[in-house]
Amino acid sequence: MRTIHVDTITENIREMCIEANHFLSPDMKVALQHATACEEAPLGKRILQQLQENLQIAGEDMIPICQDTGMAVIFMEIGQEVHFEGGYLEDAINEGVRRGYVEGYLRKSVVKDPLIRENTKDNTPAIIHYEMVPGDEVRITVAPKGFGSENMSRVFMLKPADGIEGVKEAVLTAVRDAGPNACPPMVVGVGIGGTFEKCALMAKRALTRPVDERSMIPYIKEMEEELLEKINNTGIGPGGLGGTTTALAVNVLTYPTHIAGLPVAVNICCHVNRHAVRVI
Repeated sequence: MRTIHVDTITENIREMCIEANHFLSPDMKVALQHATACEEAPLGKRILQQLQENLQIAGEDMIPICQDTGMAVIFMEIGQEVHFEGGYLEDAINEGVRRGYVEGYLRKSVVKDPLIRENTKDNTPAIIHYEMVPGDEVRITVAPKGFGSENMSRVFMLKPADGIEGVKEAVLTAVRDAGPNACPPMVVGVGIGGTFEKCALMAKRALTRPVDERSMIPYIKEMEEELLEKINNTGIGPGGLGGTTTALAVNVLTYPTHIAGLPVAVNICCHVNRHAVRVI
């Protein structure tokens, strides 16, 4: 059994909130550079160059890469041989978010009640997902999610007879409906299977998979590649102003489901697709 003090969790999450809001993950940086080089439309290429300039300024001057610094989404993969001491883990996670957003001068975008709309003034509480895994390590993923793209999320409760073509059309429908509102070029996370809530969680989780990795399932890998090509053929383009780069990646996760259902969720993220990962 390995013991971890919750203060370690707090400090790491504080740092990760600041890191994710100021710097692209390595995979996203490479993908955006490649897209800039390959974009065929002059206006689209210019927009991508401006995005690159924005990212450079953000890193050099330590200002956020986007003014919407998002609602903090935290994935905690906890080894079953880990014991936490020093306090309640969820309090420690939220304290890390609070410190990160307050000390990092990041925009506070969370309201205490969804209808009364009073700001919590420290961007807490976070959205926290826990998963027990083998081992004695803790893998933390911090993924601040802006709501320009989050508002474009969709869940489709398809019929089994809709099949793979129905899934593809659902994804394309979500992207077409999102248009410029998701701040393209986008990353498209897709969850297929499970239940209503499981497919949505998979779609969100899929956004944190490196964009240069494809599914290990052959037919899913083919679907990811086909959907990426079709999305980029929509002509939406960078900033929604036309071009050949509407998406940088399509990441698909699947899970077993009921014989009577085919749930599909689509969670779109903007061109920064913020996430930071650490293993403790």
